[in-house]
Amino acid sequence: MPSPMELALIEAEAAAAMGEVPVGAVLVDGSTGALIAAAGNRVESLNDPTAHAEMLVLREAAAHRKSPRLEDCDLYVTLEPCAMCAAAISFARVRRLYFGAYDPKGGAVEHGARFFDLATCHHKPELYGGIDEARASALLKDFFARRR
Repeated sequence: MPSPMELALIEAEAAAAMGEVPVGAVLVDGSTGALIAAAGNRVESLNDPTAHAEMLVLREAAAHRKSPRLEDCDLYVTLEPCAMCAAAISFARVRRLYFGAYDPKGGAVEHGARFFDLATCHHKPELYGGIDEARASALLKDFFARRR
């Protein structure tokens, strides 16, 4: 069985194949490791600026669980979340956030707004960055190099 980050990378590769920015995310049950939701970016295909991989898995998991709170869940994403996604992660009360590539330009966890460190942030998940960073970073670099 592939690791959660491996599954997120597979989702990112599938997103890239559809012309989407290659970001993938999976949400797992923190106690059992069972997969709850998986998605890649769908901004272009859905014509939805909020259709980031993280947002899609949070929506799917909340609907599946019939609760907006995902306190016992862990989120794996291939890129440091943006401010919108960081806010949604906080509101969902995700237990742990694991991410691959750091994003100095658009990230809001270790860069930019540092959303979880703001006084107005109500919940900060445990954070683990740089998970399979080289592969996640290479996916993004290759995608944007092909577009230029």
